[in-house]
Amino acid sequence: MIIIGEKINGAIPSVKQAIADRNADLIRERAAAQAAAGANFIDCAASTAPELEYDAMVWLIGLIQEVTDTPICIDSPNAKLLARLLEEGHVKKPGMVNSVNEEGDKCETIFPLIAGSDWNVVGLTCDKGGIPTQVDKKVDIAKSIIEKAVKYGVALDHLHIDPCVMALSTMPTAMKDFEECIVKIHEYAPEVKVTGAISNISFEMPARKYINSNCMAYAIHAGLNSAIMDPCNVDIMSTIYACEALCMHDKGGRKYNRAYRQGKIGVKKAK
Repeated sequence: MIIIGEKINGAIPSVKQAIADRNADLIRERAAAQAAAGANFIDCAASTAPELEYDAMVWLIGLIQEVTDTPICIDSPNAKLLARLLEEGHVKKPGMVNSVNEEGDKCETIFPLIAGSDWNVVGLTCDKGGIPTQVDKKVDIAKSIIEKAVKYGVALDHLHIDPCVMALSTMPTAMKDFEECIVKIHEYAPEVKVTGAISNISFEMPARKYINSNCMAYAIHAGLNSAIMDPCNVDIMSTIYACEALCMHDKGGRKYNRAYRQGKIGVKKAK
């Protein structure tokens, strides 16, 4: 499982305040903690006013790179901003771009910049009509993004399609639909990875950690390759290690046993 750490995002109140106050210590601490907990990428999203976003993103990227070599996932709905960050070289080594979709020219803006490189990219299954609820519509958008990736020379194993997990509180079929999307996307393009913001499914539900952990288990069984999540959450990390062993992605449970010895799962809390 490829883990994209979600804890540096201006949508989180404490991070929003840290960005406003330029509280560098909080950002450094969150970056270091996620890297230590096993994140493969650290998501960096200012989620602030458009006129403030560029300066905030440059500041955040610099702080993350001070404390870890873990690749950064630059995250913004503004493709022009993402392109500027790429072109100006603020990120020291290839990471991930989050995200493109079929709304406007986002694929056309980002794909030429990362073609033939080691950069990964997230493709959301939404278009000018927003996020569809129908599985087939989501898969059709995924196919269009995949076809554009091929056209521009983006390696398909660097493309992570996000079917936009829906909230169980408003869509009872959310889990079934997510699993179906995973399977159908892999059937169309086996090299492509499927990702998702798992915690979306438990929005407005009580005891959210149980919904999230079980969603992760079902999704891994269906073929989920990566997830945008909190790597410092012992419950969800324990689920990932256990499911990968049970699904034979971790033969003999070697990673599971090592993670337990390191205190990343089980009764101990991740640092």
